[in-house]
Amino acid sequence: MHADQRYLEGLLHNDGRVIEEIYRRFAPGIKRHILLNKGSEADAADIFQESLIDIYNQTKYKGLVLTCPFEPFLLLVCRRKWLNEQKKRAHIRVTKSTDDVFDYGEDVFKTAEEALRQEDRVRVFMVQFERLGEKCREILSLSLSGEHQEKIAAALGVTYGYLRKKKSECMATLLSFIQEHYGDPR
Repeated sequence: MHADQRYLEGLLHNDGRVIEEIYRRFAPGIKRHILLNKGSEADAADIFQESLIDIYNQTKYKGLVLTCPFEPFLLLVCRRKWLNEQKKRAHIRVTKSTDDVFDYGEDVFKTAEEALRQEDRVRVFMVQFERLGEKCREILSLSLSGEHQEKIAAALGVTYGYLRKKKSECMATLLSFIQEHYGDPR
């Protein structure tokens, strides 16, 4: 059982302080996700509320126990609910039945845990990326943009061969920073 089980207990027992904390801590992230995915503030409020009700019902009637942090689990439920809502609005047949929405199996927990791990990897990548010199950050950013290497080299005023060599060196440095962060002595 994860320590965030307290949020489920708070919902289950209608604990005003816990419910207020849930709204304060997690509603802005859900709102941001919905707005970035063609929804409105009203949509975000509805999805958040409906997701909490689903989680409450899952806890009360099926004995839901968290084995991962509450935030990625809530985000996963909200994303799934919003995706279904978008499908309904687009008149696309929704493949998930109402009963399936309440059936959060181990796969959902694994997905939530993987999302949390992925979020951590992105955070580590960004922190270590900022440790690179300005030229390396510029080269890697341009290279990750999908632009052809020849055009990048021309834009930077360097040869294609130099760009490839410098990009390789920058990537090696970045990887060493990341490995150092995780305690990998390679």
